[in-house]
Amino acid sequence: MKKLFVLCLLSFLTVSVFAKNRIVVSKTDFTLTVLSEKNDTLYHCNIAYGKNPGTKTEIGDCKTPEGTFAVKMIYDATSWKHDFGDGKGMIKGAYGPYFIRLAVPGFTSIGIHGTCFPESIGTMSTEGCVRCKNEDISKFVKYISVGSEVTILPDKNLEIQ
Repeated sequence: MKKLFVLCLLSFLTVSVFAKNRIVVSKTDFTLTVLSEKNDTLYHCNIAYGKNPGTKTEIGDCKTPEGTFAVKMIYDATSWKHDFGDGKGMIKGAYGPYFIRLAVPGFTSIGIHGTCFPESIGTMSTEGCVRCKNEDISKFVKYISVGSEVTILPDKNLEIQ
C-alpha cells in the first residue's frame, strides 16, 4: 500500500512539473516550440498542419484549430492505423510513435503526432492535426504531460476569403 502511494505521488509530481511546460505552434513558420515555465526553449522542430487555411469549424474541413488548448492524453500510437483516402488503404504507423490528444471544444480527434510521411513536414497537408517527424516527437514528448498548454497561432501569411 505504501509503494502504491509513493508511485501515485511521484506520478502526480511528474505531471505537475511537466504540465508547466507549454507548446507553441506557429502556422506561419511551420514550427513547434516547447517552452519551459521560464520561456526557455526546450525543443524546436518543423511541422505540417491542415490542408486548408483558417481555424477548424467543422469535422472534415481539414483545418487546424487556432487558440490555446490543454493536452488531454498522450498515447503510444505505434500500432495505430489510418486510411488517408488515397487508395492505399489502412497504413500502420500513420501517426508515428505518439499521439498527443488536445482538448479542442467540439472535436475529439485533434492532436499532435508523428507521421509516416516525413516529406510532408513544412506543408499544409494534414486533415487538421499538427504533424511532425517521428524523431522529433520522440524527443519532445518527454517535456510535456497531460495538462500542458498548447497554443496554435494563426497563419498570418494566408488571406482567408
